[in-house]
Amino acid sequence: MKIQYDVVIIGRGIAGYAAAIYCGRLGLKSIIIGNEPGGTLVNASLVENYPGFSKISGKGLIKKVTDHSKDYNTEILEGLVEKISKVKDVFEVYTKKKKIISKTIIFCTGSQWKKLNVPGEKEFTNKGVHYCALCDGFFYKKKTVAVIGGGDSAVKEALLLSKYAKKVYIISRSKLNPEPINLNRVKSEKKIEIIEGTSVKEIKGNEFVESLVLSDSRLLKLEGVFVEVGREPLSTLAIKLGVKINKDKEIITNKEAKTNVKGIYAAGDVTDIKIKQAITGVGEAVKSVYSAYSDLNDKETLSY
Repeated sequence: MKIQYDVVIIGRGIAGYAAAIYCGRLGLKSIIIGNEPGGTLVNASLVENYPGFSKISGKGLIKKVTDHSKDYNTEILEGLVEKISKVKDVFEVYTKKKKIISKTIIFCTGSQWKKLNVPGEKEFTNKGVHYCALCDGFFYKKKTVAVIGGGDSAVKEALLLSKYAKKVYIISRSKLNPEPINLNRVKSEKKIEIIEGTSVKEIKGNEFVESLVLSDSRLLKLEGVFVEVGREPLSTLAIKLGVKINKDKEIITNKEAKTNVKGIYAAGDVTDIKIKQAITGVGEAVKSVYSAYSDLNDKETLSY
C-alpha cells in the first residue's frame, strides 16, 4: 500500500484552505478535496470581523485565501468524498474519481442550512423560499419578504434584503440576539419590522409563496421567505470513522483540534467550538495542522 499524502483536507472553505497553507509551510504533502471553494462564507455579502479587512465580501475573502494557497502549490481535487476507511494506521479516501491513501485526515467540512420543516417549505423552495439573501435577494426588488431567525446572520440577511425589498420582516421565536452593532443598524432601518416571540407555522401560496401563517395565528402577505435558523454540521463521514460528536452532531475536538480517533483532526463549523466565525475556523485549522505535524513526527505539539 503506497501512502500518497501526509494529510488529506476535506472541505474547501476558509478553514480548509488555511489548513492547506499551513501544510505547505510545514512541508506536509497534502491535498484538499471538495466542490467549489468557499463553503457558506461565499454567501456573506459583507464581512467586517476578519482582521486586516475593515470590509470585504465573503467571495472576496475566499479569493484572497485561495490565491494565497497557490504560493504553496496546494493540490486540489474537485468533487465529494464518498467514503473513508481506516486500514491499519492509514486512511483510504474514496471519491468518485479516485482512491487516495493518507496518514492523517483533517475535517473542514463545515455545515449546511437548517430547515424549518413546516408545511410549504419544501414545496416552495426556490419558488419564494430561499436560504441565501446574497444569492436571491436581487429578485425581490420592491417586494415584501421575511427573514426567519434571530441571530446575527438573520439580521445581516435582513439588512441586505432591505436594499432591494420595500418591506422586510424579521421573525424570531425569541428576542433578537445579534452583535450590538448589527442590532442598532436593523433598528435604524425603516424598511425592517421585527416580530419576536412567534414562529412560522406554515408557508402558503399557489405557484409561488404568497403568505406566512405564524404560530400566534397572524397571516403575513409577502412574496419571499429567507430561512436563517442556523446550520447543521456535515459530520457524517467522521461519525462513520468512530469520531465522537456532541448532541448537535458537531465533532468534539480538544484544544489542539484533535478528535478521539488517532490521525483525525477537525476545524471550523463542523466542530463543537462555540464561536462560528471565519477567523475562529482559521485558527482551529492552524492548530489541526500543527497537531498533525507533531503527531507524524512523534513530537510534542509545537508552539502556536
